[in-house]
Amino acid sequence: MSYIPEKTIYLCLAHMSEDGIEQKYVKEAFDTNWVVPLGPNVNAFEKDLETFIGQGRHIVALSSGTAAIHLGLLQLGIGPGDEVICQSFTFSASANPITYLGGTPVFVDSEEETWNMSPQFLEQAIHDRKAKTGKYPKAIIPVHLYGMPAKLDEICAIAEKYNIPICEDAAEAIGSEYKGQKCGTFGEFGALSFNGNKMITTSGGGALICRTEEEAKRTIFYATQAREDRPYYYHKHIGYNYRLSNICAGIGRGQMTVLEQYIARRRAIHTLYSENFADTEGIHVKQNPSSEYDSNFWLTCIEVDAKKCNNKTANDIRIHLEQENIESRLLWRPMHMQPIYRMNGFVTREGNGRARTNAYIQGGAVGKDGRPLDVGMDIFQRGLCLPSDNKMTAEQQERIIEVIKACFE
Repeated sequence: MSYIPEKTIYLCLAHMSEDGIEQKYVKEAFDTNWVVPLGPNVNAFEKDLETFIGQGRHIVALSSGTAAIHLGLLQLGIGPGDEVICQSFTFSASANPITYLGGTPVFVDSEEETWNMSPQFLEQAIHDRKAKTGKYPKAIIPVHLYGMPAKLDEICAIAEKYNIPICEDAAEAIGSEYKGQKCGTFGEFGALSFNGNKMITTSGGGALICRTEEEAKRTIFYATQAREDRPYYYHKHIGYNYRLSNICAGIGRGQMTVLEQYIARRRAIHTLYSENFADTEGIHVKQNPSSEYDSNFWLTCIEVDAKKCNNKTANDIRIHLEQENIESRLLWRPMHMQPIYRMNGFVTREGNGRARTNAYIQGGAVGKDGRPLDVGMDIFQRGLCLPSDNKMTAEQQERIIEVIKACFE
């Protein structure tokens, strides 16, 4: 009997624990009238995260992962005229906080193994900016795309060499590890996201991972309108309304009880895709580059070689899945290909690629070696995120695999 979908198979949804533990903590917030952006749930959620993340880090729960990056950069002293090196192949929330502070993002292309910031291009960008501006960039933002850890040994070594602090974007990578250490704990700061489609959710929310207690206190200060310790409202700094609600934190406390289970489930989903596409010519499931990397596989991604897939592109597969009531998603379109950032610096292996690749050129620039000059754009054009929802059944996943393979017949 063939599979008949009764409803859409979604890419990735938020799911509460089967025991409904989240409701218990939310109810406690209502019963005790802690319905403000502080309280017992916030404190307990932060402690749970600190235990999970380890490395002696201090964590502050905030309203979003974007807010976390913003406050991390603020404490690194980013201001008007400063440049910050940012991975280009990412979601816009990695770069936008730089502009909130009056800084300028300088984008760096990716390497093909992890899809994240290339250490080689990072160092080229540092030299390029020093030569052009007379000063080094003020910070570096590497991203762990789709849960895959970046090449952290090399990136951290380069950052240390030039004394440039790192603010990690680990929004998609809670639970991912590099050499046994959790992503988000390698830089001076690290950002987590608990948006509705992430590994766990607080409805909307995020957190900033801090190295010291003093940094955590400073984060809370800026996240609560930078009010000075006086018996009246008194402000010497611009603050923000970024603290996480005690109600949302109650959801987070419940989610922490199933976090390990959810990570294991995503990895199992990835394994099943990998096994079923292993012999499918033209389809490559993104893998950990080596045993040093342990992605949470927040979303399982594939690369499509159209020449080997009956000339079907990643977007063709997406459309075909959509017609079968299955949601998938194209990869993040790199920041240097976004109109808003079309004038920002973009460093490839051949230096500044801005003259040959920008928001109004649909990729395709080729380097002197005959390979795509623009690695991030090349991957974007060939990649697709597959449904990775925790509640997806084996039957549903088999249906997805069947539909994709049917595209090439």
